[in-house]
Amino acid sequence: MKQIAPSILSADFSQLTEEIQKVEEAGADLIHLDVMDGHFVPNLTFGPPVIASIRKVTRLPFDVHLMIEKPERSIQAFVDAGSDFITVHAEAEIHLNRTIAFIKEKGLKAGVSINPATPLCLIEEIIRDIDLLMIMSVNPGFGGQIFIQNILEKIKKARNLIDEKAPDVLLEVDGGVNLENIRSLKEAGIDIFVAGSAVFKNKDYKQTIQSMKKILNDD
Repeated sequence: MKQIAPSILSADFSQLTEEIQKVEEAGADLIHLDVMDGHFVPNLTFGPPVIASIRKVTRLPFDVHLMIEKPERSIQAFVDAGSDFITVHAEAEIHLNRTIAFIKEKGLKAGVSINPATPLCLIEEIIRDIDLLMIMSVNPGFGGQIFIQNILEKIKKARNLIDEKAPDVLLEVDGGVNLENIRSLKEAGIDIFVAGSAVFKNKDYKQTIQSMKKILNDD
């Protein structure tokens, strides 16, 4: 089943509770949480305390994307905050197998993300150990960026890799997803579509999410 995960990076943080409740009512499947440390990426967002506070306002799964250096030092705090998925960057983690194993030992789904310029070969040896592979279709660090078109070929290769070696792994795309490109992303094999500005910069969240889902459900 194809899933929409609105990224609260593009939400109105002065009304975060209301924003999350609105996208849940609009038909979102997950809430995507972009955690940035100002080191791995040139921006700072939020950490476990914010995630713990908003955990109380929705039953939707939390898809936590750690764009931070040395993520292994912080995993337990994000587990305790109420995460359901925790995704770390292959570029930021030296002992990737150990971190993935730790996340799964805690009963969560474990994911690995790779940046646009990172080759797929970097994750081939761990593909069977993860639950989710996230392909970045923008350079991480800021919301509202334009989708990098040549990432479509990378997504197709990732789909083939998953189908061949680990068919239960979910394939996620993050960055620049909108109504104009979601069909081509679906055809390339994406399972989870992270949408930030495309949802939160429109007045009618329900219309946007349902329009996306209509495209995803079209045969």
